[in-house]
This record gives sequence, C-alpha cells and structure tokens, in this order.
Amino acid sequence: MTTQQFNLGVDIGRVIIGGGTVPGSNDTQFFSGDTARMLATPAVPAAMATLARLVPLFGQVWLVSKCGERVQHHTRQWLDHHDFAARTGIPRDHLRFCLKRPDKAVHCTELGITHFVDDKLDVHQALRGIVPHRYLFGPQRTPPPGWVQHTPTWAAAETAIRRSLG
Repeated sequence: MTTQQFNLGVDIGRVIIGGGTVPGSNDTQFFSGDTARMLATPAVPAAMATLARLVPLFGQVWLVSKCGERVQHHTRQWLDHHDFAARTGIPRDHLRFCLKRPDKAVHCTELGITHFVDDKLDVHQALRGIVPHRYLFGPQRTPPPGWVQHTPTWAAAETAIRRSLG
C-alpha cells in the first residue's frame, strides 16, 4: 500500500516576512537601509505559528523565493535572526531562490510540491498544471480567478490547506 506524500512550498516576501503588509512596516526597511532595520521587519501575523502546525502534515516543506543575491543574503539573515527553523520546524536548508517568478515552477517540479502559498498571481499562473493546490495569499487588488484559491490570512490558508488534505 502506498501513501500520497504532500509537499508544501511557501513564498517568503509578504507571505512570511511582512515588509509593507504589517501595520507600521514598509517594504523599504527590508530592501534598503541598515541591517538592524532589515532584521526588525516584522513577520506576517500568524505565519510562523501556522507553519509550525502545518509542517507535520507534509513530507517536506520548502521556502521558494524570487530575489537577487543581496536580498537572498538579507533573507537568510532575517530567517536566522527570527529563529525561523526552530520556530516552524522547516529545516534551514529547505530554501530555494530564483531570479524570475515563473522559475518557481522549476523548483516546485524538482521538489514535488503539491501545495504552494504565494502572494503573486503570475507565480500561480506559472504553477498551473504543476502544483495542484495553489493559495493566493494576502490582500489582492482584484478578485482572483477561479483556478487559484484566495487565502487573505494565514488562518484562511491553514483552513484551506487542511481541507485539501482530507
């Protein structure tokens, strides 16, 4: 008897690291300015606690982010500073970067990702036919199309993901 292994992929910016999505924060404190300001960028509310509850439900959980080399370095620093691996159970080396959003599809294919949380619709468009369960995270300017599930908060994402697992 074989069992289906589910693997979760999660974007980082505006999904885990708040920058601009959390009251009192802005995008520029993560991308520019000094290290202390970057490290002070808050996490998206409930992101770490929710991920900690979801991790045991999946074979593997990976962070997949689009950014350049400097922001990759900042991202690693932020994750370490906030003790992300210990707080969520996602291994520190379960981190993939790419330079273009559609390239997240390459990582998802290689990693066997079955569920993906991202705040950008163009990422989900690239994942169609590759990742069966796609969650468009956070506030959106226009209603999302029917082929992606809108999850405006981590509570909504957790509910939708758990429902998909049966």
